Amino acid sequence: MELRQLQYFLTVSEELNFSRAAERLRITQPPLSLQIQNLEKELGFSLFHRTNRHVQLTEAGRVFADEVRKILDHLDRATSLAKRTHQGELGTLTVGFVGSATYDILPAVIREFRNQYPHVMVNLLEMSTPVQLSALREDEIDIGVLRPPVHDPTLYTEIISTVPCVLAVPKQHPLTEVTNLSIGDLSPYPFVMLSRKTWAGLYDDILGLCNPMIRQEALEFQTVIGLVAAGIGIAIVPKSAMNLHTQHVVYLDMENQLPVANMGISWRQNDRSPLVQAFIEMAMDINNI
Repeated sequence: MELRQLQYFLTVSEELNFSRAAERLRITQPPLSLQIQNLEKELGFSLFHRTNRHVQLTEAGRVFADEVRKILDHLDRATSLAKRTHQGELGTLTVGFVGSATYDILPAVIREFRNQYPHVMVNLLEMSTPVQLSALREDEIDIGVLRPPVHDPTLYTEIISTVPCVLAVPKQHPLTEVTNLSIGDLSPYPFVMLSRKTWAGLYDDILGLCNPMIRQEALEFQTVIGLVAAGIGIAIVPKSAMNLHTQHVVYLDMENQLPVANMGISWRQNDRSPLVQAFIEMAMDINNI
């Protein structure tokens, strides 16, 4: 049984006239009649009552027509859905992200993506950079919004944001009274550090910059700033974190003496998904990359 035979049958069932049906199908009547006869032979029962003047569906033919119509409608829907998925209009996108991406970059990208692709399900999973890299390799996420560097030949990584770091200190801290603050001024004071497990690049940059006296480490910037607010120590954080704990923390700009904080977007080199490409292009466009 061929799809063409079903389409021919349904057209004849609607016209109840082989000549008109052949005209609609843009074929001649003899091959149309032959296809219907072959279909009936394969089914083992008649689909039409035929006379010289009339064509009518048999009872079995009426039932068969109803079911064939459902099959062809479902096939049209399946074709349309598959085409829209291929074009990136439908589907699911799973995005891993570091918590600090929500301070500035991620919300704008997600809003715009959902506006342009309202029928795409976006799953957001907060995870550290190392966990995201593992999830990308295992096909558990499609995109990672993370902290470079990334040393993996199977992944592409693009920098989508670069912001300077600032010094976070508790209110009334002695460093708030220092003019022309320099790296050397930081050495007497204990540091709260974002764990190397969370962001190895920044951790190593800070160690190379000032060899800090580390009092406490934390896995998230929000926790780092909270510990600074509690007076545990001072911290070097991206400028995008400045809206956290502003009542109890002062942020000091050290005029390009501190590291810069890069945010990257990573995806598998062999991933040709239109949704992945659309999200990447949107992220880079929104952040003017």
